[in-house]
Amino acid sequence: MAIFVEMEENKPIKPINRRTLLTQTVQAVSEMGKLPPQAVDIEEAVLGAMLLEKNAVNDAIDILQPESFYKIEHQKIFAVILDLFASSENIDILSVTEKLRKKGELQLVGGPGYIARLTNKIASAAHVEYHARIISEKFILRSLIEVSSHVIKNSYDETQDVFNVLSEAESGLFRIAEGNLKKSYQNVKDLVSQAVTEIEKASENKDGVSGVPSGFTDLDRITSGWQRSDMIVLAARPGMGKTAFVLSMARNTAVQFNQGVAIFRWRCQAFS
Repeated sequence: MAIFVEMEENKPIKPINRRTLLTQTVQAVSEMGKLPPQAVDIEEAVLGAMLLEKNAVNDAIDILQPESFYKIEHQKIFAVILDLFASSENIDILSVTEKLRKKGELQLVGGPGYIARLTNKIASAAHVEYHARIISEKFILRSLIEVSSHVIKNSYDETQDVFNVLSEAESGLFRIAEGNLKKSYQNVKDLVSQAVTEIEKASENKDGVSGVPSGFTDLDRITSGWQRSDMIVLAARPGMGKTAFVLSMARNTAVQFNQGVAIFRWRCQAFS
């Protein structure tokens, strides 16, 4: 198949091969600059699936957030879907359209016609979770580019403190990772069984210590031992014995109570 392009006046029309035209288009885009990672067609398919089937919302809601979508219009549509889901309302073309109309954003997303066309982008919601992960991956890549660009800019700025630049880079990467961790869940039956087992085990402890003992009797009596998921911050002025106290607890836990212990030493330098 050929595509005909109008040439100069009084000159014959010259056919251009589709492959040639595609190559020229890609070259033109490359010369203008790089496009951010995106998957707009998949975004349309995922939104269409959520408008068609309720299960699709359940599959995608833990993976995506409004800013995961590249197009602003898709961000607004997904935000409305989240609002309807949180309110336990039906999610379909009519409810989403009406919600956008009430928010005054219906025309900003392309009107009712665009929302209706989203359902034509997909025939089944069977692979919506897989598609949602692709959207999430593109968002992570865009976020990494943003953080990296900011780090590169500050790295070339000689007025910036190098440790502040490093701290901002670490914070940016941690924020990206934290915001894209999939929420996990456990079966209620397993949780109840685990709770019963722990209660029975705690009832067998005559000393009242249900957690990991520190070896300091008064402290264990107050805390019942260090509990699972606890993060204990030990703060004091320099030279007051924090390290010695921690090492003593670690020694007691490992030697007296045969519990596994790991120590990670991290030195944090403060700046005024």
